[in-house]
Amino acid sequence: MRKEIKYFLMLHVFPPLIYVFLIFLKITSRIEHVNREPVRDMWGKGENIIACFWHGRLLMMPFANERGKGKVLISRHRDGEFIARVMKFFRLGTIRGSYRKGSIASLREIVLDLKNGFDIAITPDGPKGPRYVVKRGIVELAKLTGKAIVPISYSAGKKKIFNPGTASLFHILFQKCYFSMEPRSLLAKTLTWKS
Repeated sequence: MRKEIKYFLMLHVFPPLIYVFLIFLKITSRIEHVNREPVRDMWGKGENIIACFWHGRLLMMPFANERGKGKVLISRHRDGEFIARVMKFFRLGTIRGSYRKGSIASLREIVLDLKNGFDIAITPDGPKGPRYVVKRGIVELAKLTGKAIVPISYSAGKKKIFNPGTASLFHILFQKCYFSMEPRSLLAKTLTWKS
């Protein structure tokens, strides 16, 4: 019974509350973007990207979706369903899948969405880790589609670790928050993987 109540709260009550909290966090923050122009130029030319960021930086990433046409790769587990429901409030689509044996599940759907002009967001270290270690699936995806990988991150002067186990980070209210996009977008077709 307790698990059912917890699951109900996680799927139906918490997502809108998290959305409201994140909007309030954005309103009370001074957000500054670093190295964004090269990515904007790509969007201006009609190009889309594979955005990647560490799992611990997931919280504020909906605000990096400036273009407004993106989908996020999210696991099929219950935690993934919770995140997917939060993403809907930001008008972000989701692809339900995960990294398995070093490759990306739901590959066909991801490739189709990239062909249809969507930006695809992936956490290359995944929810299960190891933390800050890139899995090879995202490199294989870039080579297959020819799309550039654009690393994204954010930080703030004052911040806290939300979940020590995953190093999930959120910044304190009324702080300056920096979003950074890697300007030297990787040339997908020349990528190689070294294990």
